[in-house]
Amino acid sequence: MLPDQVYPPAEDSFLLLRAALREVRETDRVLEVGTGSGYVAAGLLGRAAAVVATEINPHAVESARARGVEAIRTDLFAGLSGPFDLILFNPPYLPTAPEERIDDWLEYALDGGPTGRVVIERFIADAGRVLSPFGRILLLVSSLTGVDEVREVFARAGFVSFIVDEEKVEDEFLYVLRAMRDLCRMGA
Repeated sequence: MLPDQVYPPAEDSFLLLRAALREVRETDRVLEVGTGSGYVAAGLLGRAAAVVATEINPHAVESARARGVEAIRTDLFAGLSGPFDLILFNPPYLPTAPEERIDDWLEYALDGGPTGRVVIERFIADAGRVLSPFGRILLLVSSLTGVDEVREVFARAGFVSFIVDEEKVEDEFLYVLRAMRDLCRMGA
């Protein structure tokens, strides 16, 4: 049983793992950012050359480690150098007003700031630093967050992105975006 301070695997976790299982290669060094319970990273163990995860929530780090995941407590990829061939992230994407904050460890899994994109924008801005030259990113995004807006953030950061999977859950659609460096813009 997961501690109440750890986001339990849900529809978004299942969707991201499904997309990751189609994407992962046995030679990949995989990084899951914000692993939560470790469900997605654990699902890739034995399917890639290496799987490592990061998580800011100390309770979640322990949950991921209990699943056999090499989990590092850090914010996004602070302190990591890479390179990683496949980076996965199920970010906090719920648009959250300051008065809606719950101020506990679970908040890190849910609070996407006023637009739902605050953490996503930080992630995209720094992802290239740890991504291998031909690496791929799988990012889970909600229709509440604005898929087109997230794709524009990727484009401004020098990535091309497209939807590789989606699922309707209650009053929202969940999407998995696959992003890679835009080699045309890089002059390749």
